[in-house]
Amino acid sequence: QVQLAEAGGGLAQAGGSLRLSCAGSGSGWSSYAMAWFRQAPGKDREFVAAINWNSAKILYGDSVKGRFTISRDNAKKTVYLQMSSLKPEDTALYYCAAKYFSGNYLYTGPNEYEYWGQGTQVTVSS
Repeated sequence: QVQLAEAGGGLAQAGGSLRLSCAGSGSGWSSYAMAWFRQAPGKDREFVAAINWNSAKILYGDSVKGRFTISRDNAKKTVYLQMSSLKPEDTALYYCAAKYFSGNYLYTGPNEYEYWGQGTQVTVSS
């Protein structure tokens, strides 16, 4: 099992940048694929980005491709999301998620992920 805690959310202006982090604790970290999702009030949870256990495979949602970068540091048990060129539609609660899977296939559905952090709020003003 693993526990996840997000940090780094806050307020930004359109065109600005924020860097989110997700710190993990527990065993088997390198056997987990990691992902970021986001959810605005009244909306479905949306896939943002995913990364496999050794960073060999990375996948982005179409709405953030070219603007966001996901990375991980297995020694620190931490996953990052660097967000640039922020838009008001990026406003949401951002969640870190983990799936126990050591292959190179990446999943985009929230129901595929077993562990979730508490979320960190990102608000982008125009």
